[in-house]
Amino acid sequence: MPVVFLSRSIDEMKRLEEMSSTFQSSGVDHHPPEPKSQTERDEDSGGKEQPWEMVMDKKHFKLWRRPITGTPLYQYRVFGTYTDVTPRQFFNVQLDTEYRKKWDALVIKLEVIERDVVSGSEVLHWVTHFPYPMYSRDYVYVRRYSVDEENNVMVLVSRAVEHPSVPESPEFVRVRSYESQMVIRPHKSFDENGFDYLLTYSDNPQTVFPRYCVSWMVSSGMPDFLEKLHMATLKAKNMEIKVKDYISSKPLEVGSEAKATAPSSERKSEGSCGPARIEYA
Repeated sequence: MPVVFLSRSIDEMKRLEEMSSTFQSSGVDHHPPEPKSQTERDEDSGGKEQPWEMVMDKKHFKLWRRPITGTPLYQYRVFGTYTDVTPRQFFNVQLDTEYRKKWDALVIKLEVIERDVVSGSEVLHWVTHFPYPMYSRDYVYVRRYSVDEENNVMVLVSRAVEHPSVPESPEFVRVRSYESQMVIRPHKSFDENGFDYLLTYSDNPQTVFPRYCVSWMVSSGMPDFLEKLHMATLKAKNMEIKVKDYISSKPLEVGSEAKATAPSSERKSEGSCGPARIEYA
């Protein structure tokens, strides 16, 4: 993962932590729109980005949105805190696809299609229920994670891709525009309770509903998903449910598992996503 991306993620996390700490100590109930980083100020000067607008403001959960220039869509940003689970547990539960099938009732299908043992990138096919009367959506996306022990931060990034082994199905609506970045910063260490997280998210769900309807669905659905993720982490912790430790598993140490999920020889003839194809950023 590029050093510039990690550095920017860490800077944004620190800035939001400082902002949150300042308002909590001053006793102010309502926060102004999120202050901009130097990168965002530079982008604004070129007319590329819109300002962030606060949508939800709770003590440990803050949600912003901003219009994506040239589209009817929004980009969303969440800054939150959990104090009853460890960063490692929360990070691993997010990544464990098998466990997610058990705790997320909206999942219809979730499979790792291909894995690059060198970079640790994975291509996944995710099919999920959408609110009635909409059709279910499916996503094909590449994800990659990084653990920076020196800066005490974890990063998980995902974005939509094409893959020859997962053609579009008439059963579902394919979401072709999707990006997500999660940054987790422990209060102390990876194995002690307490951390802040910063989630930046955007997608185009291909609906015919107006922008405000889509915004409402995302704005209400995102807190619900994050709380389900939090409760699944608590359940795994309290019931000692076995969850794969992705922090300890280095990319080169998962060779046997990667072989099991790599494209078969039959699929290779159709073209496959090798390391260069599934590299993220």
